[in-house]
Amino acid sequence: MDQLIDNVHINFDAQSLWTLNIALALVMFGVALEISIDDFKRLLKKPKSVLVGVASQFVVLPVMTFLLVMVIEPMPSMALGMFMVAACPGGNISNFITNLAKGNAALSVTLTAIATLLAIVMTPLNLQLWGSLYEPTSTILEEISIAPLEMVKLVALLLGLPLVLGMWVNQKKPSLAKLLAKFFKIGSLLFFVALVFLALYKNADIFLEYIWYVFWLVIVHNLVAFSTGFSLAKAFNFSVENIRSITIETGIQNSGLGLLLIFTFFDGLGGMAILTAFWGIWHLVSGLLLGSFWGYKPIKKEELV
Repeated sequence: MDQLIDNVHINFDAQSLWTLNIALALVMFGVALEISIDDFKRLLKKPKSVLVGVASQFVVLPVMTFLLVMVIEPMPSMALGMFMVAACPGGNISNFITNLAKGNAALSVTLTAIATLLAIVMTPLNLQLWGSLYEPTSTILEEISIAPLEMVKLVALLLGLPLVLGMWVNQKKPSLAKLLAKFFKIGSLLFFVALVFLALYKNADIFLEYIWYVFWLVIVHNLVAFSTGFSLAKAFNFSVENIRSITIETGIQNSGLGLLLIFTFFDGLGGMAILTAFWGIWHLVSGLLLGSFWGYKPIKKEELV
């Protein structure tokens, strides 16, 4: 079974890949339309919660993912998919879910902005580091011979450029940015989700064959991600609002970026693509369930940390 799925390459042609590139860039542009320079200034005023949130995503989650892989020993390509997901920044719907959960929206937006910029370097770095430390995935990395600098360039183009452009529009034309944000965030996200489902539809036989294996793997990994953010924020005695924001930012990963990198640099490697695509579906479900649950729970008035 291991060799079968590790030899499978998901069918996603060049035209679909370019469309996926554009969709991801538009999603990030839509998110950036609601980000301002003031969001970065909050880092200087109250850096503790932001630093912990960033560390939760780019340091603690990859470590926890590595330990999880060591314990359950999944198929090599799926293990590499787990490292890919953990290496990505927070997902583009994290701000919406944070609002739904009555979390600290300002902290969520700040974390999204900073994590997006850091991902230009941290995503390729974390993937290379943790993938190389686990022997089965290290073999895959050696066979494919990825050029980390090329991955940095692509991530910078897909995340960094739309972020800067969106923030520039927000700075110069705030009313226009507010109007455009509604369209871009909803329209581009729906378009992106449709592309993911199209990729799965084109490879339905492969997906259905391995869905029950990847199903529990993604659920456990996603639970670890949420628990990582929650436990770390709780350990620093943050307010309920901040705990919810950091939990969601850690548990909602930009699997769309992960999928694009897999199709670009790994030729749609079966286990990686299936796990990352299912993560993209599942974290919508788990995030909305958690956000709705927290949204109905009253929060006692307390000073934000």
